[in-house]
Amino acid sequence: MSYTFSPASDFQHLEEAIAELYGPAAAPAQVRRYRRLLDGLTAAFGPSEKVAVFSAPGRTEIGGNHTDHQHGRVLTGSIDLDIIAAVAPNGENVIRLQSEGFPLDVVDLSSLEADPSAYNSSAAIIRGIAAAFAARGCKLEGFNAYTTSTVFKGSGLSSSAALEILVGSILNSLFNGNKCSSVELAKIGQYAENVYFGKPSGLLDQMGASVGGMVTIDFADNDNPVVEKVDFDFSSAGHALCIIDSGADHADLTDEYAAVPNELKEICAHFGKKVLREIPEEDFYAALPVLRQKAGDRAVLRAMHVYHDNHCVEGQVAALRSNDFAKFLTLVRTSGLSSWRFLQNVVPAGCTAHQEVAVALALAERLLHGRGACRVHGGGFAGTIQAFVPLDMLESFRAGMDAYLGEGKCHVLTIRPVGGVRLA
Repeated sequence: MSYTFSPASDFQHLEEAIAELYGPAAAPAQVRRYRRLLDGLTAAFGPSEKVAVFSAPGRTEIGGNHTDHQHGRVLTGSIDLDIIAAVAPNGENVIRLQSEGFPLDVVDLSSLEADPSAYNSSAAIIRGIAAAFAARGCKLEGFNAYTTSTVFKGSGLSSSAALEILVGSILNSLFNGNKCSSVELAKIGQYAENVYFGKPSGLLDQMGASVGGMVTIDFADNDNPVVEKVDFDFSSAGHALCIIDSGADHADLTDEYAAVPNELKEICAHFGKKVLREIPEEDFYAALPVLRQKAGDRAVLRAMHVYHDNHCVEGQVAALRSNDFAKFLTLVRTSGLSSWRFLQNVVPAGCTAHQEVAVALALAERLLHGRGACRVHGGGFAGTIQAFVPLDMLESFRAGMDAYLGEGKCHVLTIRPVGGVRLA
């Protein structure tokens, strides 16, 4: 999808691209949003002769909770919430990115070393993406960008991955003739998040934002992941995909997330391996008494979850492809219970007064009355839960969750067909 566009045009080409990306029903509101975006670019940086417009989606993890960093299997999808950017090359060696409501980020492209003091910042992500492009021999030039987002931070919808794919798409399209594939952009994003942002994530988030649509990914060979499309419309099965904001921000929980792969490393070290995917499940269980002594029970339980959830992903994909939605829902519940009991990423260690994700799950189960399914979503510990809600009870479910947790906490999502994209 690519259109010629300049501020002096009649806006028609961009409107066509918006309608194609978001659908006719959502297009009018999105057109207004993009007009405000272009006005924001002018207000922040002045008039520009040439402008490009980009979008990168958030992602929803449908199956495979914390399996990606163990080279496991996942089921993920890009969603209709996104970060959009109006971009103008500036002829300088500097990237300036003004996110609506946030301070200006400025990155000098002559200084691309990682800086631990900048961890958890947007500037660190931008610098990391630029460094990864430079390491690949790609061209780097400066630009000014104005962005606005509907992927709310700390939501478990991976706003950081959306920003990574957005910046990667800008550099890839404007200066490198789309040299990097969607998979390569995801790897670049993961590198920036791990090394520059300071978060030890797997590759699921970036792949979900970059590839587009609903896909199952096998990370057995992390350098060459196997990506397969899964064509399924949840509404055709009489259900809506919902994300519920628990009310807790996971931005300050890096240590909790880091503990998961770190503990699994202790399991793997016993076998002389790096990830669980390299260790046959029967070998793991045969060594269980020794592993409990060496790595501790929580590490053992977390490994049990990874093996379990890899099987769940296989079953979920098979169920969707055979149109067995009841089986799919059963596996969603099973995966959710495994995350809570074995992975233990619902409540941060030691928290008693604040257990927002656990409360959100309990309330969702109460409102579903044994129908549909719900589970912890994404990294866990805070952020969001996911629910598949029968359409005939969607309004009552949404009203109930909003009444319990606050207005606007329940979001109905759709799977978006494309990942990071240049609209115009």
